[in-house]
Amino acid sequence: MTQAKKIMVDRKYHLFNAQGKVLGRLATEIATILMGKNKVTYTPHIDGGDFVVVINVDGIDITGNKREGKVYHRFSGYPGGITSVTFKEQVKRDSRKVLYQAVYNMLPKNKLRDRMLKRLLLNKKTEHGAKVIHVTHE
Repeated sequence: MTQAKKIMVDRKYHLFNAQGKVLGRLATEIATILMGKNKVTYTPHIDGGDFVVVINVDGIDITGNKREGKVYHRFSGYPGGITSVTFKEQVKRDSRKVLYQAVYNMLPKNKLRDRMLKRLLLNKKTEHGAKVIHVTHE
């Protein structure tokens, strides 16, 4: 069995266009690439994933009645400090946060999650600032 080491990690860039894509299905693909599970050298304790660039996050879609029914909650820690926002309102405010939260919850809950999320680049429009070396999933 081949085992990845820190010095052996070869990172590529994957470009996703979120226009018309379903939120959960897109988030699972992104999480798989960030973890490195699509590679032959996948090792759970090593962060061997690639970079992911997502464009057109404003065009992300969701199935069923979740546009009005899906609710995101925040809690300040104070009594009565819960704030709730629907999916529709959150997309108007900042659509990147919706996709970020979906990917965040699909990654492993350990020390590697923050490192993996640093390689996730979300853009509302078509233009992006990252230099794309290897383009897939268009």
